[in-house]
Amino acid sequence: MPDPVPVEIRRATWDDRDAVAGLRRVWTEELAGGPIEDDGFTERFEAWLEVEQHQRVTWLGLVAGEPVAMLNLLVFTRMPRPGHPAGNRWGYLANFYVLPAHRDGGLGSRLLAACTAYADAEGFARVVLSPSERSVPFYARGGFAPATSLMVRPLPG
Repeated sequence: MPDPVPVEIRRATWDDRDAVAGLRRVWTEELAGGPIEDDGFTERFEAWLEVEQHQRVTWLGLVAGEPVAMLNLLVFTRMPRPGHPAGNRWGYLANFYVLPAHRDGGLGSRLLAACTAYADAEGFARVVLSPSERSVPFYARGGFAPATSLMVRPLPG
C-alpha cells in the first residue's frame, strides 16, 4: 500500500500571505463560476493583512506541502469591567475554505479542531460564526450550536 499523502495543519505566518491570498482568489472565483480579472488584488490583500494581522489568527491546511485549505479567527478583546479579569476575548471564525478536491476527507475537521483548541487554550469566552446552510451540519459536528443571544442588523436595500 502506498504511503499516505502528508497532511499538515499549521498557523499561517506573514510569509504565507501569497498562499492565503491565492486561496481567497480561488474561493471567490469558485463562487463566481469563473476567473475574475483583478490585477490589484494581491497588493490590496497584502495591505489589508498588514493592518489586520495583529487581530487575526489564520491556519492553513497543506497536502504534500501545498496549501489547500484555510480559516481565520478574528480576535476581539472585550472592554474591561470592574470585578472581572482583563483581556477576556472571543473569536469570530471566518474565511473557512477547502479546495473542492480536498473536501469531505477530514481536512476541514482538522482545521476546525485546531481553531477551537486554540480558542480553548486561550480561554476565549466564545467563538461565533455565520455558517452557510450547507455548513451547518459540519459546524454542529464540531460542537457549535445555534446562537439565540445574538442579533444582526442587515444592511438596507
